[in-house]
Amino acid sequence: METWQKIAIVVAVFGVVIGNLALLKHAAKMDFKKPQNDDDSDQKSPD
Repeated sequence: METWQKIAIVVAVFGVVIGNLALLKHAAKMDFKKPQNDDDSDQKSPD
């Protein structure tokens, strides 16, 4: 395997890792809203 191929693999791996870290950082800032269903009577216990 040539040197430029090894360098390309290392750069690709670092790119994936840095991309995943950036995605996690972005997702941590997002607001995840709970979906509101009108069918809550199915989930509640009967009284």
